[in-house]
Amino acid sequence: MQNKSFTTNILVDKSASAAFNAIKDFRGWWSEEIEGNTDKLNEEFFYHYKEIHLCKIKLIEALPAKKLVYLVLDNEFNFVDDKSEWVNTKLIFDIKVEKGKTLVQFTHEGLVPEYECYKVCHDAWSGYISNSLYKLISTGKGEPNPKDADGFNAELAAKWKLV
Repeated sequence: MQNKSFTTNILVDKSASAAFNAIKDFRGWWSEEIEGNTDKLNEEFFYHYKEIHLCKIKLIEALPAKKLVYLVLDNEFNFVDDKSEWVNTKLIFDIKVEKGKTLVQFTHEGLVPEYECYKVCHDAWSGYISNSLYKLISTGKGEPNPKDADGFNAELAAKWKLV
């Protein structure tokens, strides 16, 4: 059976360790609007973009300079009927050295074309990985969603932090 989960790759001229450390810095490439630790094993963090996307994620596997796996514990989109698409899916970053460069393969395991959010999520992940994460690894500066005080709802954030 063919894997239908979303996958994309980037090739960078930096070490596997540099890629590993940049990936763990979700604030540096995905969004500055994150609460919690994104780089500590078994820790949870909360991503919040206005009332459009709320997501609670946990780092469940970390093999230095080789692999990172994050589990989506809870998720809600305001633009699809099934608000829980992504719940129990995994964000997997495989890191390999190839011909003196570092290959980062990102797979959102469980993000399948049947999901209503697939097209939007495909386009968003493609941009975050091939542009923002690539730049963070390559130059030390990514292009995450900026912190927007007007878009942050503290009441929602408090609700979503609950286990």
